[in-house]
Amino acid sequence: MIPLVGPTRRRQTLRHRLLRLAERATTPLLPADYLDLFHPLRPGADLRGRIIAIQPETADAATIVIQPGADWAGHVPGQYVRIGVDVDGVRQWRAYSLTHGPRADGHISVTVKAVPDGLVSSHLVRAARPGTLIHLEQAAGEFMLPTDGGRFLFVTAGSGITPVIGMLRNLFPVTDSGVVRLVRSAGYDIVVVHLAPSEPDSIFSAHLRELDAAGAIRLVAHYTDVHGSLDVDDLDELVPDLAERGTLACGPAGLLEALRRHHDRRNLTLRTEQFRAPRVAVGEGGTVTFGRSGTEVVADGATPILDAAESAGVLMPSGCRMGICYGCVLPLSSGSVRDLRTGEITTATPGETAGRGVPVQTCISAAAGTCELDH
Repeated sequence: MIPLVGPTRRRQTLRHRLLRLAERATTPLLPADYLDLFHPLRPGADLRGRIIAIQPETADAATIVIQPGADWAGHVPGQYVRIGVDVDGVRQWRAYSLTHGPRADGHISVTVKAVPDGLVSSHLVRAARPGTLIHLEQAAGEFMLPTDGGRFLFVTAGSGITPVIGMLRNLFPVTDSGVVRLVRSAGYDIVVVHLAPSEPDSIFSAHLRELDAAGAIRLVAHYTDVHGSLDVDDLDELVPDLAERGTLACGPAGLLEALRRHHDRRNLTLRTEQFRAPRVAVGEGGTVTFGRSGTEVVADGATPILDAAESAGVLMPSGCRMGICYGCVLPLSSGSVRDLRTGEITTATPGETAGRGVPVQTCISAAAGTCELDH
């Protein structure tokens, strides 16, 4: 028996003709481009978000509340999201920790600290406005609490509190009537050691104090202007039951490295999250040529090629800036670069890479002599 496909085929042909007619009518744009104007957060569109509110946290930090597009897949507290922001006509991508668990209104939030010369962080804190559309990627990251409870120590410094506050808010929501104790939070015993230059510079300090006052956590606040720099060996005194806790830490590379040495000596468990890759090696430096444009940048051996290029005005792909997301990868067509985390040298010899070059992460690689990137 021959299937009756005639009506179906005619409908498909009509649909195709109507689509072609719409494309001709909107050339050089596509019908989807017009849908983006009126419904940018619709299902099937490139994933975007709309800034709903910008809430100051300190003099140089703010929480950005975002309505994500319909295809946002959700997140687990502790994960981060890559955000694309158009600054001076150029799309820049950065990764920020999500500072809430899943919310009833479907919104997400990130808390951003404006760092000196930080193009995107300064734009989000000081120039962005509610209603602005931004680009999003799905949440990622493995810095998360086990779901079955336990005894934990969080060690955070500065904006390193951001992934941790997302976990704490998910466990212990704060409402107008105070801290809510949920069934899912009953199995957790948490101590937070939080470091900041001063109390006014401490992001979420009031929130942490409220959780501490309610007995949800035990807070040890350490302010440099009052207590001086923290010696990680003091943790044994600050947290007497340290050996009975799993430690999760987020902050500058120096703090995390000191914690690794401390915990390794005592055979204690430690998980870390950081916003910049640790640099344990320095390249020789050299001239970096960007092949397609012929632009040359002189880079020293301690500066990632990404940073050196951007400082010279070269538009570069980027993402997390800590060697995780691979959003900054470019082909190395000749010369050598050094991985600032490990000291490993990567070399590309013309004629030996089948014309494709060797992929390198520019956010954690420094010039190790003269080199050329295909960009």
